[in-house]
Formats: sequence, C-alpha cells, structure tokens
Amino acid sequence: MNNQKQQKPTLSGQRFKTRKRDEKERFDPTQFQDCIIQGLTETGTDLEAVAKFLDASGAKLDYRRYAETLFDILVAGGMLAPGGTLADDMMRTDVCVFAAQEDLETMQAFAQVFNKLIRRYKYLEKGFEDEVKKLLLFLKGFSESERNKLAMLTGVLLANGTLNASILNSLYNENLVKEGVSAAFAVKLFKSWINEKDINAVAASLRKVSMDNRLMELFPANKQSVEHFTKYFTEAGLKELSEYVRNQQTIGARKELQKELQEQMSRGDPFKDIILYVKEEMKKNNIPEPVVIGIVWSSVMSTVEWNKKEELVAEQAIKHLKQYSPLLAAFTTQGQSELTLLLKIQEYCYDNIHFMKAFQKIVVLFYKESESEAEEGD
Repeated sequence: MNNQKQQKPTLSGQRFKTRKRDEKERFDPTQFQDCIIQGLTETGTDLEAVAKFLDASGAKLDYRRYAETLFDILVAGGMLAPGGTLADDMMRTDVCVFAAQEDLETMQAFAQVFNKLIRRYKYLEKGFEDEVKKLLLFLKGFSESERNKLAMLTGVLLANGTLNASILNSLYNENLVKEGVSAAFAVKLFKSWINEKDINAVAASLRKVSMDNRLMELFPANKQSVEHFTKYFTEAGLKELSEYVRNQQTIGARKELQKELQEQMSRGDPFKDIILYVKEEMKKNNIPEPVVIGIVWSSVMSTVEWNKKEELVAEQAIKHLKQYSPLLAAFTTQGQSELTLLLKIQEYCYDNIHFMKAFQKIVVLFYKESESEAEEGD
C-alpha cells in the first residue's frame, strides 16, 4: 500500500466567469455630476427642495464613492480641478454656495443643507471634512466673495458641530499665511462662529484639537506677536478673540516662567540671577508682582522631597524657607503681594495635612525676616 500523499491536480489556463455583482464598477464622476446637476437645476434655489432631493438621491446614487464630486458641486457648482478652478468643459450649476448671496443668513441656510445631508448619510462625515480641508488649501484660486461665503459657511458648520476645528490646520499653509489670505479668511470665519455660539464655546473647540495656542500662526513669523494679532482682529471687530489670545499668551508665559524657575532652582543658580530673570519676564509679559509671588512660592515648595512625618516636616520647612527667603522677599515689595503669599502658605498647609502645625512657624519666620530687612533698610 502506497502511504505517500497523491499530489492534487492543478488547473492551468482556465478562465472563470466573473459574476456581474463582483465586477468593479468603473469610476465615473462625470456621470454622477450630471445626475446631481440635473436634479439641482430642477429644484432651483429652494434649499428645502435641494435638501429633499439630496436625501432621496442617496438611495440611488453612490455618495460614498463620489463624496468629493458631490461636495465640489454643492460648494463651487461643479467638479474642481487642482488649485480650485472649475473645468471649462464640465456641466455646472448656480445652485451652490459660491453662486449664492454673500450674507450670513444665506450661508446659515446652506449649512442646514449640509447638516441634514450628513446626518442622513453619516458615512459622508469624513469625506466632508476632507473636502473642507481641500477647499481651504484652494483659497487663492477663489474670488474674494467666494472666500467670504466659504468662511461664513465654515464658521456656522463649526458652531453646529458638523465640522471639527482640526480643519483649520489647512489655514497654516505657508503660501496662504504669507499672502495674508489665512488671516482675512479667519476674520469672516470667527465672526460667524462667535455669532452662532460665543467665545467660550469657540475656545473649548479650539482647545479640544490643541489649536488654542496656534492662532498667531495665521500671520507670517515676523508678525507673530500678541500686539499685531490684537490690533488686526480688534480693528476687524473681533475684540473678544483678541482678548482670548492675549489671555492664552499670558497663561503660557506664566507656565513657562514656572518651568524655567524650577529648573534654575534645581540647578542651584544664584538668587541674584534668578531674581534678574524673573523681573525681566515680568516686564516682558506684563505679569504683576502678586501673580509672580504665587509662582515663586509654588516653585520653592516643589524643589524638595518633604518628610512624611508631621513632627519633622515643620523643622524641614523652616530650614528650607529660610534659605529661600531672599528670593521670596524680592517679590513681596507690595502689600497685595504679601497678602497673596500669606494666602498661598495657608492653602498649601491646608492641602498638605502634614504642614498644618508648620503654618504658624512659617508665618513667624517671614515676619521676622521682613522686620530684619526693614531694620537693615533704616
């Protein structure tokens, strides 16, 4: 008996008939475009009728495959060539964003069309975001009026949650920034966004995608200052956005100050150098002394590993703070700063239970230090 496995016969040169449903349909955006444009021509500029037509057509037409073509038509009236121009030999329609009236009310109505369409066909969400990112990169290819309409529409869609704020990344394109297109577009966009919501809602959306600290990048590197940003957007009627960016910059500067301060202390830099650095930062970023003393206190208290035993921590704290008292004294030249420091000590001792008994001793230490300094001054 032969135990060896027999080799299975192989078929060669055979052709299998592909079933109709397995054949991949040829990509033909032109035919899709013609169907959409014909339908829009029949609905006319009645946007309610447009929304109903788009809703019904999704059952017959392949929106998933031709999402880019669909959105090109709804925004620009036809398929866009690279750079943002409409192809001359293609059909087009006037039932689109770019051919509509240039006012916020009309753009709000168009936003509803997009909103309904994407709510009905959820799979279009990603395609629409990609479309808007592409349109923002094509801004130079559009007229000023078309850019204004797109900016207002985008602001409304950001406000109602149809779009994610990450699409704004396209505005940081070097050429758009250099030619001032990004900043001008941002003015119209933020006006319509804030009009729909408020600056707090806008700030929350920007924070979610780490865009809250990048708004100054709408300008070329040589103009990326709080002063320039504030002047430009305040003059354009967006004072609340200017104030928001100024506040963000201040918060960023304070965080940076604390970080650098802790590094200098851990390196053991001389107090005179640390004091000089802090005073320069105060002047540069307009940080008041009561705010600075809070930062200095936090930094001083974070540079040491505290003893876990309550009876030992008070002695350790007094020794540590005596060493840093010249630094703390340098930024308590005002009554308000002294009060802030007292409150910070109180907060710290309440938050860290081992320090409860040390509170009185710390206050007495600083009182004696300030007295001795006053006597030396006399």
